[in-house]
Amino acid sequence: MANPYVLVVDDEPDIRNLVREILEDEGYEVQVAESGAAARAACHDRRPDLVLLDIWMPDVDGVSLLKEWVEAEGGLPFPVIMMSGHGTVETAVEATRLGAYDFIEKPLSLAKLLLTVERAVEADKLKRENVGLRRQVQPVTEPVGRSPAMQQLRDQVKRIASHDTWVLITGEPGTGKHTYGRYLHHNSARRDGPFIEMRGGTIAPENSAVELFGSEDDGGIYRGRLEQAHGGTLFMDEVADMDAETQTRLLSALEARSFMRVGGGHALEVDVRIVASSHQDLEQEVKAGRFREDLYYLLNVVPLRIPPLREHREDVPELLSYYVDYFVHTDHLAYRRFTVAAQNRLRNYTWPGNIRELKNMVQRLLILGAGEEIDTDEVETALGGAGQAGEGMSVAATAMELPLREARELFEREYLQHQLAACGGSVGKLSQVVGMERTNLYRKLRALGIDVKQK
Repeated sequence: MANPYVLVVDDEPDIRNLVREILEDEGYEVQVAESGAAARAACHDRRPDLVLLDIWMPDVDGVSLLKEWVEAEGGLPFPVIMMSGHGTVETAVEATRLGAYDFIEKPLSLAKLLLTVERAVEADKLKRENVGLRRQVQPVTEPVGRSPAMQQLRDQVKRIASHDTWVLITGEPGTGKHTYGRYLHHNSARRDGPFIEMRGGTIAPENSAVELFGSEDDGGIYRGRLEQAHGGTLFMDEVADMDAETQTRLLSALEARSFMRVGGGHALEVDVRIVASSHQDLEQEVKAGRFREDLYYLLNVVPLRIPPLREHREDVPELLSYYVDYFVHTDHLAYRRFTVAAQNRLRNYTWPGNIRELKNMVQRLLILGAGEEIDTDEVETALGGAGQAGEGMSVAATAMELPLREARELFEREYLQHQLAACGGSVGKLSQVVGMERTNLYRKLRALGIDVKQK
């Protein structure tokens, strides 16, 4: 991760250069500005992690500049430490009221300066982390499971995390691609930087430029996802859902490692690690003309496949225990334990909705059930009366917990698997039954991960 970036604003060259040298010796990245206008330009180009701001300058005083930043962005967008050799109590109070972190008098005490800077940067980091936690609580810090497959996968993620390469995570819906993206970030050198999320299907084409790059209007600045992720990781979930126009804009910015805000006048450089995910076969999407080939190869530097739960069913008991504890602590639900028979039943279930389905099932059983134990009868009811082989599960019950596109694909997968089995594995017969041309049907089966040969 990049070192904290500090902007020093002071009209006295000796002070600017002294503070710059001291902070650079402590490992900070430092930019200086000799006036309010230069400070505006520097903050416009790049969000500082901290501003050291002199109160008295020839063009504009520091308190007025502080007000500008607050009004332009609806609040102070970065911590500010005020400096003055002849400040008053009223000035310090006014600056603090506007949101300044602290007030330091000149001549500067270098020990106090370094301590205040360190505390301000750390406080801002904690503030941004808390905002991120409030936006989305992450139940899994480390992916759960002791199976050889999970142990190998965790080791693989840690190895990948040690290199600053871009990663493409693939896997069926509900396998935990987001969890692994965050786990990768947590184990990387960028762990102290931001982890910004963007879901491909939620960005309308007409808004994608602003969402990605931000905008400028009448002095106000909205920082897009790329700028927010500077120094950290941008997790792009379900990139196959992005429309062609958004793909083109993203490709251009990622190749150049720079972008322009909408309404802006010049390019801004960005230092960000891209971790993308998709439950679709992007190679097939490229062949079908729905995903740009150049963007695919740009994102797919290191591929990471997350296996479906049916490939490591021995982890089901541990996952059940984990999510019981999770909902007991977060939702304050009464503790209940799965009987050994119920755990064995669930180990033999196919889990088409993967870990997301298991998590939702545990939550329903804790909310709707009673008693200390969860037995096989209760589990069968929760699964919708699925047979012992685990086939024919209640698709509707699981689909209700998913986004529309994933719910549709879950239904299509179960429907086609059922019809293919009824046709004895014959794609020709299946084509007639479902009313699809055979070539398109083959593409659909591959996209849904249905292995015709196994059938």
